[in-house]
Amino acid sequence: MAIPESTPQKSQLRVTMRQILRDHETDSAPVCEALHRWLAARPALRTIAVYSPLPGEVDPSAAIARHPELRWVYPKVAGHRLTFHTGENLTAGSFGILEPHPDTPEVPLREIDAFLCPGLAFDQDGGRLGRGRGFYDRLLANARPDALKIGICFPQQLVEDTFSEPHDIRMDAVIF
Repeated sequence: MAIPESTPQKSQLRVTMRQILRDHETDSAPVCEALHRWLAARPALRTIAVYSPLPGEVDPSAAIARHPELRWVYPKVAGHRLTFHTGENLTAGSFGILEPHPDTPEVPLREIDAFLCPGLAFDQDGGRLGRGRGFYDRLLANARPDALKIGICFPQQLVEDTFSEPHDIRMDAVIF
């Protein structure tokens, strides 16, 4: 799926959200506590796709540490798509993000029960504003239909409208 150019509203919202994230101190602890409660309420989940945070993104490591029973898989940029791998051996990869070592075997999308998705902004209808390259939209379009798509953000990242377009994949819930 090709991702079209951003609308002017989405482009401006990205600029605004980057500034908000630079101007506000962030604390991942309350979000990780909410994520822990969310995970604890869903014992059937086994394999969770997570991410290595960029500056301004929630660092989910505290919630990950509280759930060693889960299989945590991390994204790796492969051209214009993301692949997922177990996270035992993370190294600096594309865009300076920690990602699985190249020798780590890929985990098929059909094995992933839930995707924890970072973003610049989220709205109450499950809209997600990413960074504009379409990695998560392309990935989630190919996920299992029953796999949960969960946005993870700080409270200041909740907005009235993310200006979603038909190619944008909506979240099933947002944890903040």
